[in-house]
Amino acid sequence: MNLIGGLFGAAFGFVLAASQLHEYDTIHKTLRFEELDVFLLMGLAIGVSLPLLWILDRKQIRTIYGGRIRLSRSKVERHHIVGGALFGVGWALAGTCPAPALAMLSSGALYGAIAVVGLFIGLHAHDLHMAGGLREEGDGEHSEVVAADL
Repeated sequence: MNLIGGLFGAAFGFVLAASQLHEYDTIHKTLRFEELDVFLLMGLAIGVSLPLLWILDRKQIRTIYGGRIRLSRSKVERHHIVGGALFGVGWALAGTCPAPALAMLSSGALYGAIAVVGLFIGLHAHDLHMAGGLREEGDGEHSEVVAADL
């Protein structure tokens, strides 16, 4: 499974690099609406994945691990807005997000290292926020805070 995951990760990185999503200028031109390629790529990804996921959910298809594929449905809450705003500001300032930052590093753009360090700072900040004998269980969106195993 690690080999398969690695191959899919490498293919995803290739797509990011081929579409120049690991380039700082590409993201800034997109966010300034000077180039719409990234928006078109995102729209294509949504247009392909949404109907496929709907079909997989409707037919109750199971993963190779035996779990059922289910689409999450939730109401928009304050933490969605705050998280989206933080992600958007970080994306605009850094000119990248997690996967393209790794593609930046692999292409030799050391600027990606700054974004990766920022990612780890954010993960550490989350750990500090959850300190005090609490931890989260769930998939991120549908999670609950429970007492940590000590």
